[in-house]
Amino acid sequence: MNTEPHTTRILILDDDPFILKLLHRMLANMGFASVICCENGVEALKLLEDTATRPGLILLDLNMPGMDGIEFIRHLVGQKFTGNLILVSGEEERMLQTAEKLVQAHQISILGYLQKPVQPDALRALLMKLATTSAHNGQEKHQKIYSAGEIKAAIDSGELINYYQPKVKVATGAVVGVETLVRWRHPVDGMVYPGQFVHAAEQHGLIDHLTQAVIRQAFTQAGIWQKSGLELKVAVNVSMDNLTSLDFQDVVVKLAAEAGILPGKIVLEITESQLMGDMRISLEILARLRLKRFHLSIDDFGTGHSSLAQLRDIPFGELKIDQGFVHHASTNETLRAIYDASLALAKQLNMEAVAEGVEDREDWELLRQTGCDLAQGNFISRPMPAEALAGWMDQWHTRIRDESLITSNTDPA
Repeated sequence: MNTEPHTTRILILDDDPFILKLLHRMLANMGFASVICCENGVEALKLLEDTATRPGLILLDLNMPGMDGIEFIRHLVGQKFTGNLILVSGEEERMLQTAEKLVQAHQISILGYLQKPVQPDALRALLMKLATTSAHNGQEKHQKIYSAGEIKAAIDSGELINYYQPKVKVATGAVVGVETLVRWRHPVDGMVYPGQFVHAAEQHGLIDHLTQAVIRQAFTQAGIWQKSGLELKVAVNVSMDNLTSLDFQDVVVKLAAEAGILPGKIVLEITESQLMGDMRISLEILARLRLKRFHLSIDDFGTGHSSLAQLRDIPFGELKIDQGFVHHASTNETLRAIYDASLALAKQLNMEAVAEGVEDREDWELLRQTGCDLAQGNFISRPMPAEALAGWMDQWHTRIRDESLITSNTDPA
């Protein structure tokens, strides 16, 4: 552990004097000299009001008499707390997970949670995140917000570029497709990620213009790969906002024809961030696209408004299990139950299951053991420019062999 986090002022809030002494001793053994202990939330909030005693990290118990930890979190929002939080509790893990989600929803930085009795190694592992998390939070808070005019100018001038993240077969390691992910190559700000401009495009009525620019570029690239002998399914994200005009179907068909690619090589990933408006228009567009043999995928399944009703009503052929249910599912019982249910549902409906957010070897092994069809995530590859794909594929095939990522003898090429 480096020396920088040791200067952090830490507050321990717990109603149990023994736990306060125990945590204080653990932190002292790890080199943290500035530690304050409190037995109730009212006293702790007074410390937050004074810059001389305001902590950069709070270890917070949830179940306390008087002001409990959940109420204390609400007061942290009112205090505009900018430090980090670690939840420490004897409550069951699902309760801790719920509290963690609440903290994240309030946009307070949380390093994680610890169940009592706290183990020193577990505490040390969370404290290792302290420096990097603080730096990342500082960057997030200074993210620029772009105007409608800036976004439209970027689209018109061709500043939006596509990156591609591979999808691979879990059983064989074969690269079978890519997901298209838009980036903005800003002349001043450098690479700008979609979280900073896609929502604004939706709000200002520019999402059709943006989506068409992404699709045109993706279909052209798919044609280039096809001519080079690289057979890949190319997926593009489609917002429900795109499905409010019947013209959208004609645009997709036209762009595919111009690029010389068959509809069967295109996957339209439907992300439903809001409730459908006029169901008739959306269903007509998707039904006609499916009749023309475009593939339809339900993206981020289990989140937002992507639900069983959409599986019932729309002819999806692919189900993407959201990354929030994949990463750590091998060790988290709640995530594992949701992952298993999603995978079983896909199989029962004869849909191809894609696990998103595969971040480490443990995630990958879970997919192998459970028979998931496809995988996508940073463990396999981060999104990359189109020209980098061929070189990455060579490296991936070598990695499959060197790291024994598959059990099949099938050639992944």
